[in-house]
Amino acid sequence: MYNVEEIRKDFPVLGLEVNGKPNTFLDSAASAQKPKAVIDKITDVYSREYSNVHRGSYLLSEEITSEYEQARQKVQRFLNAKSPSEIVFTRNATEAVNLVASTWGRKFLTRIDEVLISEAEHHANLVPWQMLRDEIGFELKIFKIGDDGSFIWEEYCKNLSGKTKLVAVTGMSNVLGTVFPLKKMIEEAHRVGAKVLVDACQYVVHQQTDVQDLDCDFLAFSGHKTYGPTGIGALYGKAELLDAMPPYQFGGDMVNVVTYQSTTFDVPPARFEAGTPAIVQAIGLGEALDYMMNLGMGNIKAHEDELTNYMHARLPEVEGLKEIGTAEGKGGVFSFVLEGVHPQDLAFILDKEGVSVRVGHHCAAPLVRRMGYESLTRASFGLYSSRADVDRFIKALQKARNFF
Repeated sequence: MYNVEEIRKDFPVLGLEVNGKPNTFLDSAASAQKPKAVIDKITDVYSREYSNVHRGSYLLSEEITSEYEQARQKVQRFLNAKSPSEIVFTRNATEAVNLVASTWGRKFLTRIDEVLISEAEHHANLVPWQMLRDEIGFELKIFKIGDDGSFIWEEYCKNLSGKTKLVAVTGMSNVLGTVFPLKKMIEEAHRVGAKVLVDACQYVVHQQTDVQDLDCDFLAFSGHKTYGPTGIGALYGKAELLDAMPPYQFGGDMVNVVTYQSTTFDVPPARFEAGTPAIVQAIGLGEALDYMMNLGMGNIKAHEDELTNYMHARLPEVEGLKEIGTAEGKGGVFSFVLEGVHPQDLAFILDKEGVSVRVGHHCAAPLVRRMGYESLTRASFGLYSSRADVDRFIKALQKARNFF
């Protein structure tokens, strides 16, 4: 049984007070809190196990190299990739998308090609393609979403053509909570010969992800959203694609033979991991994924689905509140406006009540403007969020409403 009150005890920060009130943390879409198992593992590695990986011929290095590569295997299991060699450690999902743009994109895209993205993309899956478009000259096409934030199949399909070389899309919007029908989208993209990259930062946190079943070509996510450390993320890529891609950065640990005249490079994933990697962060990420998998991704999704329904039942109690993004089947991300109250003022009042929310364009400014706003307030769930969090949130909103 999923006991959220017991789970919350695993997260030390949730037991602290904020401005003298219970810590009602509703900003997990930006960055999730960390369980004690992850914190303890990071401390233990730095205290008792630390050395560099892959290079040392002594016990500490051999042991931590084994742990580092075990973390890669944990990412493989989390995504159900065929092989650990299809997992590249990056700093975050942003770097993972930039890696694909800078290597696969520069090598395989031409000025006669098209790259297709959606209106719902985070800057990290928009700006790299704009920059590469300006460099190469291909067409960057953007398919529309509904006014309620919903995915529109006809809009997607009419923008696919034989010229589409890559579809780069979010799995779940960080602003609207909309969950895209990835498997169906990928099948249609492959039908016209396009590759597919999935920005899965929000997607993998809330539901089971199977890259073999999806048949995506690339998938990226960040560790800090999956209850792990900052400074670590992962890129999944099909083996044959990674093999065909040139290096992203150059230096130690990604080389094979180096002379003063020339250099040859290692096979993936080492080819894409130049220099000393984020060793402890990768191990911490592995611990976080273990934590999620031990809870069960199906259990996490069921809990968050129930909580999302509860939130939707209670939001109408707040006079003047309008939720932005109401697509059917959306995840636990709630962007909204409160009539007559600036989002920054609202966040200030909520903070005084111990409620942490996000304000602004959420690194998706074109999407927020497309929905008709410059700034939105956003509340978002994690696996530790509870009905009590929702109740305190609603009470704080009503207090803010009365204040103005």
